[in-house]
Amino acid sequence: MSRTPVPAPTGSTALSRQPLRRRAVRWTAFVVVVFSTVVLVAAGTVRSTALNRGYYQEVLDEQRAYDRLYDEVLVDPESSDVARELLARLPVPQGVVTSNLKTVLPPTAVRALTDQQIGNAVGYLRGDQPALRMTADLKPVLANLGDLIRIYFGDFFEAVQEQPADDLQAIAAGLRGAVGAQRAHALPARVLAPRDVPAATDAVLLSTVPVGARDALRPGLAAALGTADTPGEPRTPGTRTPNTPDKPSASDGPGTPPARPLAGAPASDGGASGPLHVVTDGRHVKVVADLDHPRADGLTVVRKARSITQLGLGPGQTLTVICGALALLVLWAAVPGTVARRMTAVGTALATGGALAATAVGIGRLFARDAMVAPSPHWPHSLARLVEDVQVTAADRLTAAGLLAAAVPLAAGLLLASAGLLWRAAGRRRAGAVRRGSPRVWAVTAGVAVIAASGAALAPAAIGGSVPRRCQGYATLCDRRYDEVAQLAAHNAMSTTEDRFIGPLQDPGITGQLDAGVRALLIDTHTWETPGEVAEQLRESGVLPDTEADLSRLLGRINPPRGGLWLCHSVCRGGAVALVPALRKVGAWLEAHPGEIVTLIVQDGISGEDTARAFHEAGLEHLLYVPDSDPRRPWPTLGEMVDSGRRLVVFAERSDGPAPWYRNFYRYGMETPYSFSSPRDMSCAPNRGGRDKRLFLLNHFVTVGGGSRLDAGEVNSRRRVLERVRACERERGRPVTFVAVDYTTIGDARGAVDALNATRTAHRRDTYR
Repeated sequence: MSRTPVPAPTGSTALSRQPLRRRAVRWTAFVVVVFSTVVLVAAGTVRSTALNRGYYQEVLDEQRAYDRLYDEVLVDPESSDVARELLARLPVPQGVVTSNLKTVLPPTAVRALTDQQIGNAVGYLRGDQPALRMTADLKPVLANLGDLIRIYFGDFFEAVQEQPADDLQAIAAGLRGAVGAQRAHALPARVLAPRDVPAATDAVLLSTVPVGARDALRPGLAAALGTADTPGEPRTPGTRTPNTPDKPSASDGPGTPPARPLAGAPASDGGASGPLHVVTDGRHVKVVADLDHPRADGLTVVRKARSITQLGLGPGQTLTVICGALALLVLWAAVPGTVARRMTAVGTALATGGALAATAVGIGRLFARDAMVAPSPHWPHSLARLVEDVQVTAADRLTAAGLLAAAVPLAAGLLLASAGLLWRAAGRRRAGAVRRGSPRVWAVTAGVAVIAASGAALAPAAIGGSVPRRCQGYATLCDRRYDEVAQLAAHNAMSTTEDRFIGPLQDPGITGQLDAGVRALLIDTHTWETPGEVAEQLRESGVLPDTEADLSRLLGRINPPRGGLWLCHSVCRGGAVALVPALRKVGAWLEAHPGEIVTLIVQDGISGEDTARAFHEAGLEHLLYVPDSDPRRPWPTLGEMVDSGRRLVVFAERSDGPAPWYRNFYRYGMETPYSFSSPRDMSCAPNRGGRDKRLFLLNHFVTVGGGSRLDAGEVNSRRRVLERVRACERERGRPVTFVAVDYTTIGDARGAVDALNATRTAHRRDTYR
């Protein structure tokens, strides 16, 4: 019986399983590479944004957050009531406080304090510090305050402060002088015994404050001097309130004095429910409670963010890099065939990861607004807008950083994949190639050369003919007469925060004001006052006789008269800028802006001859415009003035010559009153210059009691400026020429002026016949 032979195993089944396993390994490695790429892109984005101190400052700088804090938020009419209430606690006029705010606490100091908090938060998220302790260093603020005192007041109160024992009469005299001079920071630093507190307070109030206002000022004066937290509880500065902890907290560290509340604040119990502002020593303030405190529940979001960053950017990132590198090696080895095929596979994986990361960034940007902090409905509109603008800018920069990070693996992957494909197809691209040196190539090359040469020759003429001439920034204003155009004017333009004036009425210097759109500068010329003139000014200001004598004697010794010509605001010792260098800055700005016209309205405390010599020394005579001797005649157009090169118009409040370009303003112009105690008092009544003049100066500022940022935030709004301009134009029958404001960078007075000019240009009619 025969047997049918059984075939031996060939191993074909085992061989068929090998490609499946290889394919599974290849796809697994591919997925790991893609996932690792996405994770690393996310980590790189976070490192360059959320964990980078520079990222936050760039966002704040782009939105001008520090300037907007002063120019928009703190002067917003919606928040002015709160600010006024806080300022009312100080025994000095509100205007003195608000006008000097940017000098004592400039944006640079706020930036430094903010950068400290950013550094603390970034350090916590990166794991460099175990707890989030955000403490602000007040040393720069105190240094600015000290510099201001030293510059302008010297050792005015040294005699009082160096008394070896408490002297109530000396302290009261110093306080009377400080309040009489209206200088908050001049209050003497003296520790009073509890028994002397009522007498000292009474001494100051009785000698400086009207009867009806004493009761209201008493608690604020006591709080400002540090003699009592509440009425009826006198204490010496530095002593504890009953609620202040007797022992320092663990977070304060060894040797640190125990934290105590700021004046007027309730004591903290150390938890998140207490006040967040506490003084840890003589110069530091805690901004938030320590995050590691068990009751700091308000910062759980920050704690969760830290756990994520620690997981993804610490060991997690290292593990991702290792896994991604191994997956790339496995993918390279698992792809069969030539090197070109492996290059294509690796490049495709990297490009896929980059594309997915970019897609995730784009999707995240679409939903970013839902993750933003929603402004409270109780916030002022300016604060809500600032917070929203900062968040949008932060999201935009985060998106840009994410897309840039995703572009790296995407570009590298596409380059590798393309190189692999080109390598594989290199042998199949011979057909249809254009032979080098063929007539067609030479013809195309010659045509391109001719077109390029023609474009280079014709481009300058085309560009030059397409740019219209501009006057005061607008081509439409060139055919309008000087007396028909509205111009933004800076009241007391020389009195600036930049130049460290006491009670400044502008923030940027003269050049900065011109850059911001100011075209008329109201300036005061002076010589340095003599001791006799100081005494006379003090008598006119109503300062007490004893204070007047002390100020005259000590200011004469500390800050003696200086020669030369100056731009000052009443008293040169309160701030001064040399006249000739300031005029040179105006001339340099005009030379750099050939289409602009600048007007100077000078409150002249020096003679016309001295003024003419100053302009000659500054080299401005070629820029000076000579007005027509007949004030009733129409002015030239702005275009005519620009073409002539005479683009600097100079008026005086008192003088009239002798130089032909130096004319009395009130021969050519009229004005409104300028002494208003509140925005409600503003009127259009005739003042200097009478009626029916071609130039019209609208004084749109509050000056009684000193310039006020809060008032500027109200009156400088676009709506308020337009309302008053139109009301005064109806009453006078003439268009306003100069809109003079304090703090030109606050509000939108420039926008109002632009709106006036747009309306006048649209009507296309002469204002005067």
